[in-house]
Amino acid sequence: MALKNSKILTPIKKIVKTRMKEMEHKKKFNKPFFFLNNSKGNETACFILSGYKEFTWDIVYKRIKTFCPENIDVCIVSSGLYSDKLLEIANNYGWSYISMKRNNVCLALNSAIKEFSHANKIFKLDEDIFITEGFFDKLPATFEKAKNDYNPGFAAPLLLINGFCYRTILEKLNLVDLYSNKFEYPKIAAGPSMMIESNLDTAKFMWGEGNYIPKIDKLNELFRDDSSFQVCPIRFSIGAIYFERSLLEQFNYFPVSKGNDMGKDEEFLCNLATTYSKSILVSNNSLVGHLSFGKQNEGMKDYYLSNKDVFDI
Repeated sequence: MALKNSKILTPIKKIVKTRMKEMEHKKKFNKPFFFLNNSKGNETACFILSGYKEFTWDIVYKRIKTFCPENIDVCIVSSGLYSDKLLEIANNYGWSYISMKRNNVCLALNSAIKEFSHANKIFKLDEDIFITEGFFDKLPATFEKAKNDYNPGFAAPLLLINGFCYRTILEKLNLVDLYSNKFEYPKIAAGPSMMIESNLDTAKFMWGEGNYIPKIDKLNELFRDDSSFQVCPIRFSIGAIYFERSLLEQFNYFPVSKGNDMGKDEEFLCNLATTYSKSILVSNNSLVGHLSFGKQNEGMKDYYLSNKDVFDI
């Protein structure tokens, strides 16, 4: 009798398990609260998470409009708020705008990407990233080139303030010793224990305070002829990345929990590198600016507002 019950229960368990997975998948998406759809059905889309650093928008969006090719669909995504200003920017530039009622980064990304079902190639930007010329061409090129020897997870540019990239920048400019004397030895390491991600003076230094480091457009020119790439061995901040839709489909999209999931998208993608050998690639021929990390944010906002020429094109 027990054997018969076992035979009956086995398919039931499989059905329940399948339905639970389906329900879990559905929780990862939601219909936008507001959707201005200016999509042109392009194969490539760029999603910009935005809504909480309005002071950066004038230059951040100016740079994106200047350097983004016409064959890329651009969509501004707000997690947990609606902004008339962002709607105005999207309308003026011919972009799309998605506002999500619930403030959850992973849910917002999943839902926005789902709305652009035609986009198999995806850029994701944060609202404090100042892109430069060539960004939208060089990351896909690196991604494709790396396929010969790696299984790419995502590609990223060199970022001005980043626990991995800053060492490469300092070495290029012969500033390792100077940085060591002023702050600390520039280990390749991320997190608040490192001054590159926690100290206001290091952020100002990387953005040109003291005239040791040139503006990001000049820096980008210094790196543009190096077509090589690096494979990052540590956690990488994903403020500016490129990846393929197939990656999300393979791993059932970004995980969504009860909170706002701030940083969970980053953990998810970086964990794929160590767990499933989905490599983190850093293009050596593309450099962009990242404004700051948490402890630096307040001071860098003041610095930005007082030194806009440093950030502008």
